[in-house]
Amino acid sequence: VQLQASGGGLVQAGDSLRLSCAASGRSFSSYDVGWFRQAPGKERDFVAAITRSGSSTSYANSVKGRFTVARDNAKNTVYLQMNGLKPEDTAVYYCAADPRMGPLGVRPYEYDSWGQGTQVTVSS
Repeated sequence: VQLQASGGGLVQAGDSLRLSCAASGRSFSSYDVGWFRQAPGKERDFVAAITRSGSSTSYANSVKGRFTVARDNAKNTVYLQMNGLKPEDTAVYYCAADPRMGPLGVRPYEYDSWGQGTQVTVSS
């Protein structure tokens, strides 16, 4: 499956953004999808994930209550709604697909298909 993330931009603290992850190729509904982010000089960190059916989600503690992940399998798209953005949310955001069955992955190595990333910059 090929993924393309979009929707990033420059916003002020407290603003909202919605990222999209559009998929093409093999059946999108066969994959769990995760969102990760990477700030300059830092490791790629888990943000959120959603199961292939959309029935279960997982969030990093740092975004819980502010971010929401959802998917529309009919549109082959996963969304990350980000509210109450903070300067520390500034990073390149990536979506990734995991074909394994089992618990939602929270580590980059658990995902085998990655989008190109979209930059989110939050000014104070």
